[in-house]
Amino acid sequence: MTQTKKKKKNPILVKFAAKVRNRRHALSITQEQLAERADFHVNYIGGVERAQRNPSLTSLVAIAKGLQCSLNEIFPDNDL
Repeated sequence: MTQTKKKKKNPILVKFAAKVRNRRHALSITQEQLAERADFHVNYIGGVERAQRNPSLTSLVAIAKGLQCSLNEIFPDNDL
C-alpha cells in the first residue's frame, strides 16, 4: 500500500478561496453562474474555491467582476 503525502494548502489561497465562496453565496449564485460571468470553466472556479488553483492577476480581475466586487473585497487580509 502506497501512501501519498497531502500537500499543505497555501494559507493565502485558503483565505482567498473562502472570500470568493462567501461572496458567491452572498450573491446567491452557483459556481456555474460565476464561471459564466467570469468566462471560466466551472471546474476552474471549483478549484479556486478549494484553494487548489493559484489565479493569475487577470483571473483575479475576472473573478472580482463576476462577483460584482472590487479586488480588495476578495483579497485575503494582511494578517497572514
